[in-house]
Amino acid sequence: MSASKDKQRGTWTLYTRYENWKGEKQVLYKRGFKTKKEALEYEREFLQGQTRDMHMTFKTFVEEHYWADIRSSIEDTTYNGKMYRIKTHIMPYFAKKQMATISSADILKWQNELKNKTDRNGKKYSDTYLRSIQNDLNAIFNHAYRYYDLRKIPTKIVTKMGKDKCQEIEYWSKEEYEEFIDAMIDEPIYYYAFETLFWTGIREGELFGLKRKDLDFEQCTLSIKRQVQTVDGEEIEKAPKTDNAYRTISVPKRLNEELEQYCDSIYGCDDETRLFELNKSSLHKALSRGCGKSGMKRITVHGFRHSHVAYLISLGFDLYEIGKRVGHSNKSMTERYAHLTPQRMHEVANRINLDLEES
Repeated sequence: MSASKDKQRGTWTLYTRYENWKGEKQVLYKRGFKTKKEALEYEREFLQGQTRDMHMTFKTFVEEHYWADIRSSIEDTTYNGKMYRIKTHIMPYFAKKQMATISSADILKWQNELKNKTDRNGKKYSDTYLRSIQNDLNAIFNHAYRYYDLRKIPTKIVTKMGKDKCQEIEYWSKEEYEEFIDAMIDEPIYYYAFETLFWTGIREGELFGLKRKDLDFEQCTLSIKRQVQTVDGEEIEKAPKTDNAYRTISVPKRLNEELEQYCDSIYGCDDETRLFELNKSSLHKALSRGCGKSGMKRITVHGFRHSHVAYLISLGFDLYEIGKRVGHSNKSMTERYAHLTPQRMHEVANRINLDLEES
């Protein structure tokens, strides 16, 4: 190993030869260290990372291995969200701890600290957000155990904090939605965007990806062929989230007529015209404005998708039919809504009673 001082810059440069875990000879060259100690510390952690030694720090494992291993297997938005949560809520606590020495007691202390933390508005984190962070940490240790010979998983015997999203599905009834949308009538692009979300149940990215050619006004259908996501401030057109997300949706007459009027109002609208050139921020702000004007409880933009599913359940459609319409990738995703069906079962009984009375 050679750590030498750059007299001109006043910093230290690291130069060392090493053999990676594949047995390949490599060279590490890095400069700009403020002190020799800093250079040596970097070398130690780097070499531990290369040899898969679980005495490497948590920070080294995540940055040198975990991110690289999972990057190609998940969507950009999922990756960015996971990265933000790990950097903000996990890394500050575990960064300097060695992977092999992190204990269940450390996990408990971390959980208790996070449960008492508040966001920028002074509110404690929601149960679903806490569960997401917990899942991120569990995934890191599971990955280390499965692929890097970590001997034990410290999160395994610790009760997960928070609650799954399926336990906290927020949605509007049709009547609540009508109150909200009446308040958006003076903001046309958002009015039509929210109408599309509520009456079709499509995802936010699918809404942004809609083009004029995806609408068939004669057949009253809307086709999902792409999604648009914002990654590092740049809009990227991508394939739908899953194979099942490619679908053609029948739309009610009301929405069909509205979208036809909307397309006619767009200057120079042709087949390639994107109908809703919006972004998450502007759509979420419009939602907040509408909730403020209408007095409706605030749900998320994704809550429109939940609202559509709840509405279809209230009309008597089964979960399989609904899953096909909204493009769920598997049956279990639709079954999250199973708890919304008892009301429908009461309606079935009432209709039977009514039929018996008339016979």
